[in-house]
Amino acid sequence: MSFIKLYLAPGKEHSLKRQHPWVFSGAIKKADGEPAEGDVVEVYSSKREFLGMGHYAPGSIAVRIFSFEQREPDYTFWKSKVQQAYDYRQRLGLVDNPTTNVYRLVYAEGDGVPGLIVDFYKDTAVVQTHTVGMYNVREYVAQALKEIYGDRLRAVYDKSAESLPPKAPVQAQNGYLYGQSEGAVVVNEYGNEFYIDWETGQKTGFFIDQRENRDLLARYVKDKSVLNTFCYTGGFSVYALNAGAKEVHSVDVSKKAIELTVKNGDLSQAPEKHEAFAVDTFEFLKGKEDRYDVIVLDPPAFAKSQNVRHNALMGYKRLNAEAMKKIKPGGILFTFSCSQVVDKYLFNNTVMAAAIEAGRNIKIMHHLSQPADHPISIFHPEGEYLKGLVLFVE
Repeated sequence: MSFIKLYLAPGKEHSLKRQHPWVFSGAIKKADGEPAEGDVVEVYSSKREFLGMGHYAPGSIAVRIFSFEQREPDYTFWKSKVQQAYDYRQRLGLVDNPTTNVYRLVYAEGDGVPGLIVDFYKDTAVVQTHTVGMYNVREYVAQALKEIYGDRLRAVYDKSAESLPPKAPVQAQNGYLYGQSEGAVVVNEYGNEFYIDWETGQKTGFFIDQRENRDLLARYVKDKSVLNTFCYTGGFSVYALNAGAKEVHSVDVSKKAIELTVKNGDLSQAPEKHEAFAVDTFEFLKGKEDRYDVIVLDPPAFAKSQNVRHNALMGYKRLNAEAMKKIKPGGILFTFSCSQVVDKYLFNNTVMAAAIEAGRNIKIMHHLSQPADHPISIFHPEGEYLKGLVLFVE
Protein backbone atom coordinates (compact mmCIF):
# COMPACT_ATOMS: atom_id res chain seq x y z
CA MET A 1 0.00 0.00 0.00
CA SER A 2 1.78 3.10 -1.25
CA PHE A 3 0.19 6.51 -1.78
CA ILE A 4 1.46 10.03 -2.32
CA LYS A 5 2.06 11.74 1.01
CA LEU A 6 1.03 15.34 1.69
CA TYR A 7 2.63 17.23 4.57
CA LEU A 8 0.82 20.09 6.31
CA ALA A 9 2.33 23.34 7.48
CA PRO A 10 3.01 23.58 11.24
CA GLY A 11 -0.17 24.09 13.26
CA LYS A 12 -2.50 23.04 10.42
CA GLU A 13 -3.12 19.56 11.80
CA HIS A 14 -5.52 20.54 14.59
CA SER A 15 -8.76 20.24 12.62
CA LEU A 16 -7.83 16.77 11.37
CA LYS A 17 -7.01 15.68 14.91
CA ARG A 18 -10.57 16.76 15.74
CA GLN A 19 -11.69 14.54 12.84
CA HIS A 20 -12.85 17.30 10.56
CA PRO A 21 -12.66 15.67 7.10
CA TRP A 22 -11.49 18.58 4.96
CA VAL A 23 -7.92 19.60 4.17
CA PHE A 24 -7.70 23.02 2.56
CA SER A 25 -5.09 23.65 -0.10
CA GLY A 26 -3.51 26.46 1.89
CA ALA A 27 -2.72 24.06 4.74
CA ILE A 28 -0.48 21.86 2.59
CA LYS A 29 3.21 22.71 2.72
CA LYS A 30 4.70 20.00 0.49
CA ALA A 31 4.08 16.65 -1.17
CA ASP A 32 6.31 13.75 -2.11
CA GLY A 33 4.73 13.57 -5.56
CA GLU A 34 2.10 15.19 -7.75
CA PRO A 35 -1.32 13.64 -7.14
CA ALA A 36 -3.93 13.69 -9.89
CA GLU A 37 -7.58 14.54 -9.25
CA GLY A 38 -9.25 11.54 -7.65
CA ASP A 39 -6.06 9.93 -6.34
CA VAL A 40 -5.95 8.49 -2.84
CA VAL A 41 -3.42 10.40 -0.73
CA GLU A 42 -2.14 10.20 2.82
CA VAL A 43 -1.98 13.34 4.96
CA TYR A 44 0.73 13.92 7.56
CA SER A 45 1.53 16.68 10.01
CA SER A 46 4.69 18.75 9.76
CA LYS A 47 6.14 16.29 12.32
CA ARG A 48 5.31 13.40 9.98
CA GLU A 49 2.44 12.06 12.11
CA PHE A 50 -0.17 10.20 10.06
CA LEU A 51 -3.47 12.11 10.14
CA GLY A 52 -5.74 10.52 7.56
CA MET A 53 -6.25 9.39 3.99
CA GLY A 54 -8.64 10.69 1.41
CA HIS A 55 -9.30 11.71 -2.18
CA TYR A 56 -7.32 14.54 -3.73
CA ALA A 57 -8.86 17.32 -5.82
CA PRO A 58 -7.56 20.66 -7.08
CA GLY A 59 -9.32 23.62 -5.55
CA SER A 60 -9.95 25.05 -2.12
CA ILE A 61 -10.73 21.70 -0.47
CA ALA A 62 -7.70 19.69 -1.57
CA VAL A 63 -8.42 16.46 0.32
CA ARG A 64 -11.62 14.93 1.62
CA ILE A 65 -10.73 12.42 4.29
CA PHE A 66 -12.50 9.04 4.24
CA SER A 67 -10.38 7.31 6.90
CA PHE A 68 -8.46 8.55 9.91
CA GLU A 69 -6.70 5.17 10.03
CA GLN A 70 -4.27 3.67 7.54
CA ARG A 71 -6.42 1.28 5.51
CA GLU A 72 -6.30 -0.32 2.12
CA PRO A 73 -9.23 1.34 0.31
CA ASP A 74 -10.25 -1.85 -1.48
CA TYR A 75 -13.67 -3.37 -2.02
CA THR A 76 -13.87 -4.68 1.55
CA PHE A 77 -13.25 -1.19 2.90
CA TRP A 78 -15.93 0.49 0.77
CA LYS A 79 -18.45 -2.27 1.44
CA SER A 80 -17.96 -1.73 5.18
CA LYS A 81 -18.76 1.97 4.68
CA VAL A 82 -21.99 1.18 2.84
CA GLN A 83 -22.88 -1.50 5.40
CA GLN A 84 -22.47 0.97 8.27
CA ALA A 85 -24.76 3.43 6.50
CA TYR A 86 -27.33 0.68 5.87
CA ASP A 87 -27.22 -0.48 9.50
CA TYR A 88 -27.83 3.09 10.67
CA ARG A 89 -30.92 3.46 8.41
CA GLN A 90 -32.13 0.12 9.69
CA ARG A 91 -31.79 1.45 13.23
CA LEU A 92 -33.88 4.46 12.16
CA GLY A 93 -36.64 2.13 11.02
CA LEU A 94 -36.40 3.14 7.37
CA VAL A 95 -35.24 -0.15 5.85
CA ASP A 96 -38.17 -2.39 4.82
CA ASN A 97 -40.63 0.13 6.26
CA PRO A 98 -44.18 -0.68 5.00
CA THR A 99 -45.24 2.99 4.76
CA THR A 100 -41.96 4.64 3.66
CA ASN A 101 -39.79 3.10 0.92
CA VAL A 102 -37.77 6.16 -0.04
CA TYR A 103 -34.81 7.35 2.04
CA ARG A 104 -31.22 8.56 1.83
CA LEU A 105 -28.91 5.61 2.34
CA VAL A 106 -25.55 7.43 2.17
CA TYR A 107 -25.00 11.09 2.96
CA ALA A 108 -21.41 12.09 2.17
CA GLU A 109 -19.45 13.38 5.19
CA GLY A 110 -22.33 12.47 7.50
CA ASP A 111 -21.58 8.81 6.77
CA GLY A 112 -17.81 9.15 6.46
CA VAL A 113 -17.78 9.01 2.66
CA PRO A 114 -17.26 12.57 1.37
CA GLY A 115 -18.46 13.00 -2.19
CA LEU A 116 -20.99 10.15 -2.23
CA ILE A 117 -24.80 10.30 -2.13
CA VAL A 118 -27.02 7.22 -2.42
CA ASP A 119 -30.81 7.52 -2.38
CA PHE A 120 -33.07 4.47 -2.22
CA TYR A 121 -36.38 4.43 -4.11
CA LYS A 122 -38.56 1.35 -3.51
CA ASP A 123 -36.14 -1.14 -5.10
CA THR A 124 -33.62 1.07 -6.91
CA ALA A 125 -30.54 2.80 -5.53
CA VAL A 126 -29.53 6.05 -7.21
CA VAL A 127 -25.84 6.89 -6.81
CA GLN A 128 -24.49 10.40 -7.25
CA THR A 129 -20.78 11.14 -6.87
CA HIS A 130 -19.52 14.68 -6.32
CA THR A 131 -15.78 13.95 -6.50
CA VAL A 132 -13.65 12.09 -9.01
CA GLY A 133 -12.29 9.94 -6.19
CA MET A 134 -15.75 8.61 -5.34
CA TYR A 135 -16.62 8.30 -9.03
CA ASN A 136 -13.63 5.98 -9.41
CA VAL A 137 -15.06 3.55 -6.81
CA ARG A 138 -18.71 3.68 -7.92
CA GLU A 139 -18.54 0.06 -9.12
CA TYR A 140 -17.47 -0.99 -5.62
CA VAL A 141 -20.47 0.90 -4.23
CA ALA A 142 -22.84 -0.81 -6.67
CA GLN A 143 -21.45 -4.24 -5.81
CA ALA A 144 -21.78 -3.53 -2.09
CA LEU A 145 -25.41 -2.49 -2.57
CA LYS A 146 -26.12 -5.73 -4.45
CA GLU A 147 -24.63 -7.83 -1.65
CA ILE A 148 -26.30 -5.92 1.17
CA TYR A 149 -29.82 -5.73 -0.30
CA GLY A 150 -29.84 -9.02 -2.18
CA ASP A 151 -33.05 -9.67 -4.11
CA ARG A 152 -34.67 -6.53 -2.62
CA LEU A 153 -32.57 -4.47 -5.07
CA ARG A 154 -33.66 -4.32 -8.70
CA ALA A 155 -31.18 -1.75 -10.02
CA VAL A 156 -28.38 0.72 -9.25
CA TYR A 157 -28.46 3.90 -11.33
CA ASP A 158 -25.44 6.23 -11.54
CA LYS A 159 -26.41 9.90 -11.92
CA SER A 160 -22.99 11.51 -11.60
CA ALA A 161 -22.84 13.37 -14.91
CA GLU A 162 -24.44 16.50 -13.39
CA SER A 163 -22.78 16.38 -9.97
CA LEU A 164 -19.08 16.05 -10.77
CA PRO A 165 -16.92 19.21 -10.96
CA PRO A 166 -17.24 20.95 -14.36
CA LYS A 167 -13.62 20.29 -15.37
CA ALA A 168 -13.35 16.78 -13.94
CA PRO A 169 -10.97 14.56 -15.97
CA VAL A 170 -13.63 11.88 -16.54
CA GLN A 171 -16.38 11.54 -19.11
CA ALA A 172 -19.26 10.63 -16.82
CA GLN A 173 -22.49 9.38 -18.36
CA ASN A 174 -25.63 8.58 -16.43
CA GLY A 175 -26.67 4.96 -16.62
CA TYR A 176 -27.30 1.70 -14.81
CA LEU A 177 -24.41 0.09 -12.97
CA TYR A 178 -26.57 -2.91 -12.17
CA GLY A 179 -29.93 -4.16 -13.37
CA GLN A 180 -32.51 -2.09 -15.15
CA SER A 181 -35.61 -0.20 -14.08
CA GLU A 182 -38.31 1.76 -15.83
CA GLY A 183 -36.81 5.00 -14.51
CA ALA A 184 -40.08 6.08 -12.95
CA VAL A 185 -41.88 4.43 -10.05
CA VAL A 186 -44.49 5.28 -7.45
CA VAL A 187 -43.00 5.39 -3.95
CA ASN A 188 -44.53 5.77 -0.51
CA GLU A 189 -43.54 8.30 2.14
CA TYR A 190 -45.56 7.96 5.34
CA GLY A 191 -48.30 6.50 3.13
CA ASN A 192 -48.26 9.44 0.68
CA GLU A 193 -47.64 8.39 -2.91
CA PHE A 194 -45.28 10.10 -5.37
CA TYR A 195 -44.00 9.50 -8.87
CA ILE A 196 -40.20 9.47 -8.92
CA ASP A 197 -38.16 9.79 -12.11
CA TRP A 198 -34.46 9.63 -11.26
CA GLU A 199 -33.40 9.61 -14.91
CA THR A 200 -34.85 13.03 -15.79
CA GLY A 201 -35.65 14.66 -12.42
CA GLN A 202 -33.53 17.13 -10.45
CA LYS A 203 -30.87 15.78 -8.07
CA THR A 204 -31.69 12.06 -7.71
CA GLY A 205 -35.39 12.60 -8.44
CA PHE A 206 -36.97 13.74 -5.16
CA PHE A 207 -36.18 16.02 -2.21
CA ILE A 208 -36.07 13.34 0.47
CA ASP A 209 -34.71 15.80 3.05
CA GLN A 210 -38.14 17.40 3.62
CA ARG A 211 -39.88 14.18 4.72
CA GLU A 212 -40.28 15.05 8.41
CA ASN A 213 -41.18 18.66 7.62
CA ARG A 214 -43.87 17.55 5.18
CA ASP A 215 -45.26 15.30 7.88
CA LEU A 216 -45.30 18.24 10.31
CA LEU A 217 -47.20 20.38 7.80
CA ALA A 218 -49.98 17.80 7.77
CA ARG A 219 -50.83 18.72 11.38
CA TYR A 220 -51.79 22.27 10.46
CA VAL A 221 -53.72 22.11 7.18
CA LYS A 222 -57.11 20.50 7.85
CA ASP A 223 -59.85 22.68 6.30
CA LYS A 224 -57.23 25.31 5.44
CA SER A 225 -56.23 27.04 2.22
CA VAL A 226 -52.60 26.10 1.42
CA LEU A 227 -50.04 27.65 -0.94
CA ASN A 228 -46.92 25.61 -1.75
CA THR A 229 -44.33 27.75 -3.56
CA PHE A 230 -41.20 26.48 -5.34
CA CYS A 231 -43.12 23.22 -5.15
CA TYR A 232 -40.91 21.16 -7.53
CA THR A 233 -42.85 17.85 -7.60
CA GLY A 234 -45.45 18.87 -5.04
CA GLY A 235 -44.22 17.10 -1.90
CA PHE A 236 -45.85 19.46 0.58
CA SER A 237 -48.93 19.69 -1.63
CA VAL A 238 -49.65 15.95 -1.55
CA TYR A 239 -49.30 15.82 2.24
CA ALA A 240 -51.70 18.77 2.54
CA LEU A 241 -54.26 17.18 0.22
CA ASN A 242 -54.14 13.90 2.13
CA ALA A 243 -54.42 15.71 5.47
CA GLY A 244 -57.73 17.36 4.60
CA ALA A 245 -56.80 20.80 3.30
CA LYS A 246 -59.71 22.79 1.87
CA GLU A 247 -57.66 23.74 -1.20
CA VAL A 248 -54.02 23.49 -2.25
CA HIS A 249 -52.24 25.68 -4.80
CA SER A 250 -48.82 24.60 -6.09
CA VAL A 251 -46.50 27.12 -7.76
CA ASP A 252 -43.20 26.57 -9.59
CA VAL A 253 -41.61 28.47 -12.46
CA SER A 254 -40.72 25.14 -14.15
CA LYS A 255 -43.46 23.76 -16.41
CA LYS A 256 -41.86 20.32 -16.22
CA ALA A 257 -41.99 20.40 -12.41
CA ILE A 258 -45.63 21.47 -12.50
CA GLU A 259 -46.50 18.57 -14.83
CA LEU A 260 -45.11 16.14 -12.26
CA THR A 261 -46.81 18.04 -9.43
CA VAL A 262 -50.15 17.56 -11.18
CA LYS A 263 -49.47 13.83 -11.56
CA ASN A 264 -48.59 13.57 -7.87
CA GLY A 265 -51.67 15.56 -6.90
CA ASP A 266 -53.75 13.07 -8.88
CA LEU A 267 -52.34 10.28 -6.70
CA SER A 268 -53.68 12.02 -3.57
CA GLN A 269 -56.99 11.42 -1.81
CA ALA A 270 -58.40 14.77 -2.98
CA PRO A 271 -57.06 15.70 -6.45
CA GLU A 272 -60.10 17.91 -7.07
CA LYS A 273 -58.86 20.33 -4.38
CA HIS A 274 -55.53 20.90 -6.15
CA GLU A 275 -54.46 23.49 -8.71
CA ALA A 276 -50.94 23.98 -10.04
CA PHE A 277 -49.42 27.04 -11.70
CA ALA A 278 -46.23 27.35 -13.77
CA VAL A 279 -45.36 30.91 -12.78
CA ASP A 280 -42.81 32.91 -10.79
CA THR A 281 -43.66 32.94 -7.08
CA PHE A 282 -43.34 36.73 -6.71
CA GLU A 283 -45.69 37.24 -9.67
CA PHE A 284 -48.17 34.76 -8.25
CA LEU A 285 -48.26 36.47 -4.85
CA LYS A 286 -49.41 39.78 -6.34
CA GLY A 287 -52.95 40.56 -5.21
CA LYS A 288 -53.15 37.55 -2.89
CA GLU A 289 -53.66 39.41 0.39
CA ASP A 290 -55.50 37.33 3.04
CA ARG A 291 -55.87 34.47 0.55
CA TYR A 292 -54.01 31.61 2.30
CA ASP A 293 -54.01 30.10 5.81
CA VAL A 294 -50.74 28.20 5.28
CA ILE A 295 -47.85 29.15 2.99
CA VAL A 296 -44.75 27.05 2.25
CA LEU A 297 -41.55 28.81 1.06
CA ASP A 298 -39.00 26.21 -0.05
CA PRO A 299 -36.81 27.96 -2.64
CA PRO A 300 -33.72 26.47 -4.28
CA ALA A 301 -30.35 27.46 -2.84
CA PHE A 302 -30.10 31.23 -3.36
CA ALA A 303 -26.38 31.08 -2.49
CA LYS A 304 -23.89 28.34 -3.34
CA SER A 305 -20.78 30.32 -2.42
CA GLN A 306 -19.76 32.98 0.08
CA ASN A 307 -19.32 35.71 -2.55
CA VAL A 308 -23.04 35.74 -3.42
CA ARG A 309 -24.30 35.28 0.12
CA HIS A 310 -25.38 38.91 0.59
CA ASN A 311 -27.57 38.83 -2.52
CA ALA A 312 -29.07 35.55 -1.34
CA LEU A 313 -29.97 37.04 2.04
CA MET A 314 -31.73 39.92 0.31
CA GLY A 315 -33.64 37.35 -1.73
CA TYR A 316 -34.71 35.42 1.36
CA LYS A 317 -35.75 38.64 3.09
CA ARG A 318 -37.85 39.83 0.15
CA LEU A 319 -39.52 36.45 -0.28
CA ASN A 320 -40.41 36.07 3.40
CA ALA A 321 -41.62 39.66 3.72
CA GLU A 322 -43.97 39.18 0.75
CA ALA A 323 -45.43 35.99 2.20
CA MET A 324 -45.84 37.58 5.65
CA LYS A 325 -47.71 40.51 4.12
CA LYS A 326 -50.05 38.23 2.15
CA ILE A 327 -50.89 35.47 4.64
CA LYS A 328 -54.16 35.56 6.57
CA PRO A 329 -54.10 36.72 10.20
CA GLY A 330 -53.51 33.62 12.29
CA GLY A 331 -51.76 31.97 9.36
CA ILE A 332 -48.82 29.59 9.50
CA LEU A 333 -45.69 30.05 7.40
CA PHE A 334 -43.22 27.22 6.70
CA THR A 335 -40.00 28.85 5.45
CA PHE A 336 -36.71 27.18 4.47
CA SER A 337 -33.19 27.72 3.21
CA CYS A 338 -31.03 24.96 1.76
CA SER A 339 -28.03 27.25 1.15
CA GLN A 340 -25.09 25.73 3.02
CA VAL A 341 -23.31 29.10 3.27
CA VAL A 342 -26.33 30.59 5.09
CA ASP A 343 -26.29 29.13 8.61
CA LYS A 344 -29.38 28.91 10.78
CA TYR A 345 -28.53 32.02 12.83
CA LEU A 346 -28.09 34.13 9.71
CA PHE A 347 -31.29 32.68 8.26
CA ASN A 348 -33.25 33.41 11.44
CA ASN A 349 -31.97 36.99 11.50
CA THR A 350 -32.96 37.44 7.86
CA VAL A 351 -36.48 36.16 8.55
CA MET A 352 -36.66 38.51 11.54
CA ALA A 353 -35.72 41.42 9.26
CA ALA A 354 -38.52 40.34 6.92
CA ALA A 355 -40.99 40.34 9.82
CA ILE A 356 -39.96 43.89 10.75
CA GLU A 357 -40.47 44.99 7.15
CA ALA A 358 -43.85 43.24 6.95
CA GLY A 359 -45.01 44.82 10.21
CA ARG A 360 -46.55 41.59 11.48
CA ASN A 361 -46.27 40.11 14.96
CA ILE A 362 -44.77 36.64 14.58
CA LYS A 363 -44.13 33.68 16.89
CA ILE A 364 -41.67 30.85 16.17
CA MET A 365 -43.50 27.52 16.46
CA HIS A 366 -40.76 25.13 15.29
CA HIS A 367 -37.10 25.14 14.32
CA LEU A 368 -36.61 22.72 11.43
CA SER A 369 -33.66 20.86 9.94
CA GLN A 370 -32.89 17.83 7.79
CA PRO A 371 -34.02 14.33 8.86
CA ALA A 372 -31.89 11.67 10.53
CA ASP A 373 -31.10 9.88 7.26
CA HIS A 374 -29.17 13.04 6.32
CA PRO A 375 -26.93 12.79 9.41
CA ILE A 376 -24.69 15.63 10.54
CA SER A 377 -21.34 14.48 11.85
CA ILE A 378 -20.55 16.27 15.10
CA PHE A 379 -17.05 16.79 13.67
CA HIS A 380 -18.41 18.35 10.44
CA PRO A 381 -21.08 20.95 11.23
CA GLU A 382 -21.02 22.08 7.58
CA GLY A 383 -23.14 19.02 6.85
CA GLU A 384 -26.16 20.87 8.25
CA TYR A 385 -27.47 22.64 5.16
CA LEU A 386 -31.27 22.58 5.53
CA LYS A 387 -32.79 24.96 8.04
CA GLY A 388 -36.33 26.15 8.46
CA LEU A 389 -38.86 27.87 10.70
CA VAL A 390 -42.55 27.40 11.25
CA LEU A 391 -44.05 30.82 12.08
CA PHE A 392 -47.41 31.86 13.47
CA VAL A 393 -48.38 35.18 11.90
CA GLU A 394 -50.83 37.14 14.05
